[in-house]
Amino acid sequence: MSITKKVLALGAVGLMAAGLAACSSEAEGSTEGGAVDCNVGISMPTRSLERWINDGEHLEKLLKDEGCTVDLQYADNKTNKQISQIQNQIAGGAKILVVAPIDGEVLSPVLSEAKKTQDAVVISYDRLINGTEDVDYYATFDNYRVGQLQGEFIEEQLGLADGEGPFNLEPFAGSPDDNNAKFFFSGAWDVLLPYVENGQLEVPSGKAPKSNDDWASIGIQGWASDKAQAEMDNRLTSFYTGDEKVDVVLSPNDSLAIGIEASLKSAGYTPGEDYPLITGQDADKANVKAILDDEQSMTVWKDTRQLGDTVRDMIMAIIAGDEVEVNDTETYDNGKKVVPSYLLEPQVVTKENVQEKLIDSGFIDASDVGL
Repeated sequence: MSITKKVLALGAVGLMAAGLAACSSEAEGSTEGGAVDCNVGISMPTRSLERWINDGEHLEKLLKDEGCTVDLQYADNKTNKQISQIQNQIAGGAKILVVAPIDGEVLSPVLSEAKKTQDAVVISYDRLINGTEDVDYYATFDNYRVGQLQGEFIEEQLGLADGEGPFNLEPFAGSPDDNNAKFFFSGAWDVLLPYVENGQLEVPSGKAPKSNDDWASIGIQGWASDKAQAEMDNRLTSFYTGDEKVDVVLSPNDSLAIGIEASLKSAGYTPGEDYPLITGQDADKANVKAILDDEQSMTVWKDTRQLGDTVRDMIMAIIAGDEVEVNDTETYDNGKKVVPSYLLEPQVVTKENVQEKLIDSGFIDASDVGL
């Protein structure tokens, strides 16, 4: 990946160096000769996942501390509701939109409306908005690296590079309508597919994509735990008979891992005995407790506080008329443009470093995970 810092002028929306004093509800609008109001609409996909609650509330606090007007909305994983909420934010005068899309393909008309009526600056948050030129920036973690860390963890723990095997693998992928899901899977599958092809990893269910492009065939819609549990139930009852056991499950995130773990335990798998390796992502409290209880092997931690801080910094630069810092201008092509992006680095969390990474950093409280 070529890393480039790109200076992006926003003259088309009439931005001028106005200082952070413009960040107030009384600031002049983005009409000719004026600065951009710090009136921000934040659109998050759902409250059903712990991480989105944390993301939204953290960014809202950061921006309010800067004196911004903020409207934070959650769309209950309903695309029509998200579109309606964004329309209301536009009508309410939002000059900057921060959007974590439910479906990255359907927001083009409403974002076009935001540009035409408010000259709004659009920041895609964690998930890429596709199919539109009306997205200015993307802030996320290195999503390919997330999957790569999961694949490398499996490779190391099983000794695959040393020729160990065969092991029974069951791979899962994320929601087909989430652009990030393909990056997660690609990162992991680039590590694991060679071992599938040479027989060190066997997939009894047959649900092993032949290439990264086929990832959606094993995707779990909406990242739903219950759907992941039902899928794992089906694989266990259909393909694991007699003494055959699952050795490892590639789960792209924690919500799927929770469902997979429930299925395994219902089928009689016992942590500490015949329990498989299970990956995850997000460091949700329930999953951190599962890691401590030997029910999950790892999670990839994306310190979403850093993501919120990055988006706050982007917004402050926009308000001041300054350049917005990005560190990737090649990777994230949304079908209409390559979106200038700022990528953050994810980290692996295991039972051995939960205290250091998550608790000592203040990301979670020890009491929340039984410590």
